[in-house]
Amino acid sequence: MSRRVGPVVPVLVAALLLGGCGTPRSGDLGPAPTAPPPSGAPTTDRPVPTPSRTAEPTPSPTNRPPGPSAAASTGTRRPDPVSIELWYVRAGQLVPTRRTRPATVATSRLALTELAAGPSPAEAATGMTTVLSDDVEVTRIADGVATLRVPSTGDPATRRLCEAQVVWTLTQFPTVRQVRFDGAAPVDRADYTDLLPPIVVTGPIPGERVAAPLVVTGTATVFEATVSVRVLDAAGREVATGFGTASCGSGCRGGYRVVVGWRTVREQKGTVEVYEVSAENGARINTMAVPVVLAPGG
Repeated sequence: MSRRVGPVVPVLVAALLLGGCGTPRSGDLGPAPTAPPPSGAPTTDRPVPTPSRTAEPTPSPTNRPPGPSAAASTGTRRPDPVSIELWYVRAGQLVPTRRTRPATVATSRLALTELAAGPSPAEAATGMTTVLSDDVEVTRIADGVATLRVPSTGDPATRRLCEAQVVWTLTQFPTVRQVRFDGAAPVDRADYTDLLPPIVVTGPIPGERVAAPLVVTGTATVFEATVSVRVLDAAGREVATGFGTASCGSGCRGGYRVVVGWRTVREQKGTVEVYEVSAENGARINTMAVPVVLAPGG
């Protein structure tokens, strides 16, 4: 899973028009939100006097010291990046991906903006969509509860998927434990676990460049808790296999971590497949395929 991000402001009042629960959409991401510069640029302990022209010799062109960078002269620095987890929809179920963006105190607003923007081309190619369209308004975040206003929709199933996207995305942050929609009782992730596929892959994400050894992570509820992984090259040939055990077996969901390696002579497109082996006939079932770029292995 992505690491948890920094705190959000306790109270957020924003007329953020991100999108209601409507027709599934997919498409390219728009421009990333720009984080505000850090408040209060750092300064030196004491002012630096202006050097005297007669007291300091002019350096020659061959030994002139490098001048200060723009960041150093202004006392500012670029904010550190933050990784946020986004939950999209595929075949009526929730699937995660990640974005890396400049850090901001309004991480919940950033996450919902990215969620409404829709999947990247690589993600859309796997069938990911978003049902978050217009007119979702975040009105308050306080006491661990984010309150949102969501326009009504004629399709209860679509609205529930929309709510699930918002809940699973916002509750990654430590200041949001529950979400309240339109004055109803607060809900959390447990209210939407039935919308998860048997196998969830949290890493790698679609389109990611991966190198061996590759760590495949996620959650699963599968027979005897056994999760299998195989890696395919650009020609569809199997170049690596592995399996691991989830922390909980059949009938409950647990986390898994499987490490696989491969040998390839060139960088190429590939696929990471995570699946369950059928107890009835040994076939691969509940397969989650993630398109990646394979770096040469050793």
